[in-house]
Amino acid sequence: MGTRTSAAAPSALEAGHAILSVQALVKRYGGQDVVRGLSFDIRRGECFALLGPNGAGKTTTLRCCLGLVDPDGGEITMCGEPVPKAAREARVRVGVVPQMDNLDPDFTVTENLRIYGGYFGIAGAVIQARIPRLLDFAGLAGKGGSPIRTLSGGMKRRLTLARALVNDPDLLILDEPTTGLDPQARHLIWDGLRQLVKQGKTILLTTHFMDEAERLATRLAVIDRGALIACDSPRALLAQHVEPEVVEVYGDLARDWAERDGRRIATRLELAGETAFCYARDPRPLLDDLANRAGLRYLHRPANLEDLFIKLTGRDLRD
Repeated sequence: MGTRTSAAAPSALEAGHAILSVQALVKRYGGQDVVRGLSFDIRRGECFALLGPNGAGKTTTLRCCLGLVDPDGGEITMCGEPVPKAAREARVRVGVVPQMDNLDPDFTVTENLRIYGGYFGIAGAVIQARIPRLLDFAGLAGKGGSPIRTLSGGMKRRLTLARALVNDPDLLILDEPTTGLDPQARHLIWDGLRQLVKQGKTILLTTHFMDEAERLATRLAVIDRGALIACDSPRALLAQHVEPEVVEVYGDLARDWAERDGRRIATRLELAGETAFCYARDPRPLLDDLANRAGLRYLHRPANLEDLFIKLTGRDLRD
């Protein structure tokens, strides 16, 4: 997103080294461990997704990485700097999209970008040269003079993402970046993020959209109750934890069918409401049995990250 004006990156950021390293991270609130010995590394040029139910410790982990809260144990190194000791120095090379938009409502779109860039000590002419590309990236070309109050929620979210790129960061930390966006805007942002990774940017992403993680992540970690429970590429995790074929059976009779016949035929079966999720390596016995069943509807599909997520973290609702 433009020529870097900062000093050359230290050797710790060369290819093959972790741009973010989290080792044995612990964070407690009120005597309760919110993050429990969490460890992961993110290499330059990859998109790393951090997945988990509500309350799993994702946002707390991000806040520790950014030096916004002090950990109670463990070590963090970000962009070659120890955190929290040198968090300010590290954050200069990081772009952040928080869960909630925090744009300044008193300024226009362009003014928000220009003022934010000033916080990094970037020359005004450099920021001005970057703004057209940033607006184009966010699908906001022609909106530079618009007051923030006139933008839709989706436009504000896209502007927040563009703002995170104003300092041409080495690392992007995106906390649920496409929440509230319609499908067209989500695809626009996904295309932009893929291009950033191709350009060598590094992304740490949290999301509740499993299709988003499946499309973008080169590797992902699943955490639950503050602890790491799985970490690898999406394809490798699916192969390791989930049967490759899924048959979803719907209808008022689905539960009766599942208890009477489905559990006998499927490798693994889970019930959720009026839906039976049947997992199998060979789906043909299931499909043959269902072919002539009156009152049942079914869908045959390959396993996906949602199946992985549910298997590892459970189907119970988290608040």
